Amino acid sequence: MMDFIRFSRPHTIIGTSLSVLALYVLALSYAGKATGDWNIFLTAWFSCLGSNIFIVGLNQLTDIEIDRINKPYLPLASGAYSVRTGQAIIGIALFIALALAVYGGPYLMWTVGLSLLLGIAYSLPPLRLKRFHFWAAFCIIAVRGLIVNLILFLHFYNQLSGDTALPPIIIWLTVAIFVYGLIIAWFKDMPDTAGDEAYQIETLSLKVGLRRVFWIGNSLLGGLFLLLATLPLWADLQVHHLLFGLGHLSLLLGFLLLASRVDLSEKASIMRYYQAVWGLFFLEYGLFATAGWLA
Repeated sequence: MMDFIRFSRPHTIIGTSLSVLALYVLALSYAGKATGDWNIFLTAWFSCLGSNIFIVGLNQLTDIEIDRINKPYLPLASGAYSVRTGQAIIGIALFIALALAVYGGPYLMWTVGLSLLLGIAYSLPPLRLKRFHFWAAFCIIAVRGLIVNLILFLHFYNQLSGDTALPPIIIWLTVAIFVYGLIIAWFKDMPDTAGDEAYQIETLSLKVGLRRVFWIGNSLLGGLFLLLATLPLWADLQVHHLLFGLGHLSLLLGFLLLASRVDLSEKASIMRYYQAVWGLFFLEYGLFATAGWLA
């Protein structure tokens, strides 16, 4: 069981689950529904989880040698899973993702289909976009920043109300997760420079250096928190303004504390900070959903 959890990359599973739940709650709120439809939510959730497992599993299948240097604890790199086992898992995940997406309707099919195509382009030759820092970041921010937030919200809203609309809060959520996606794309490579350099993976950390990537990413994230904290003062948002503003100030303070403790000379310290950024990503979705629901 633990090997499967490692294979599925739990931080991505949590991120996907929270994004689906948050978007469903926001769609309920804007559709004026006091109660939801579990069939709509569960169909989208399991379809997106299948897509998630396929994408991260495919990446591991194409990176076994690199992961033996960067992430030797992963089941394929450690030998706990054979290549055939990994292929079977992602084959089942792909079937679940596509079958449920077809059942769910066109917006869910677009969400899952585009995510899968970018995941394949990210890992597989001839494109193997993960080799290039710009295109690697593009794949991550396109899926987590644009496709999921915009199209999956439209799926939920259309299923619940029969209409299609993108409220301002969804646009701002998309902007926020776009920035997170960019930072996650940069920071995920910071602990892995040894393996990436050995296998000619052109990450931003190798091109410009760890410290510069760390400084640029943190500047963007800090600026995002300040922008969102002041957003209710000048933007027309249907959210609980006090919760939204104070919540983002709290995220800013927590982020500054975490960033001050990072030692860029220690891989373990960088990895902990990368996981902490995912924690902020989780809290961001929770804050948007709660502030929207309480509006």
